[in-house]
Amino acid sequence: MKHSHAPAVTSLPQAPRDEASARVRNYWITMGIRMACFALTVLVTPYGWYTWVFAIAAAILPYIAVVFANAVSPTATSPAESPVQQLTTSTPAENPAQTDPTVITIQERQTPGDDEK
Repeated sequence: MKHSHAPAVTSLPQAPRDEASARVRNYWITMGIRMACFALTVLVTPYGWYTWVFAIAAAILPYIAVVFANAVSPTATSPAESPVQQLTTSTPAENPAQTDPTVITIQERQTPGDDEK
């Protein structure tokens, strides 16, 4: 009998299409935050220390967005668990007095009223 070793669904990695769409979504969110920081750098007056924070964030966020967008999840995931894997348990001691299985035989009898139906 041939056994297939299919991985359990819970141990499978994320689908490549789903992973790519999540990375693109994170990229656009980061770039949106970058544009907000750039707008705040220009529009918020009077200029102060927070202007420098917005400017630095606007300059650094594109690098961070690209690095995270190109980062692929690690392929070294936990090994797949086999759904046919059996637990190792100790077998209970068999009762030597009961070696023959009990067989129950059921026989049906036709009752006199069954012919009329």
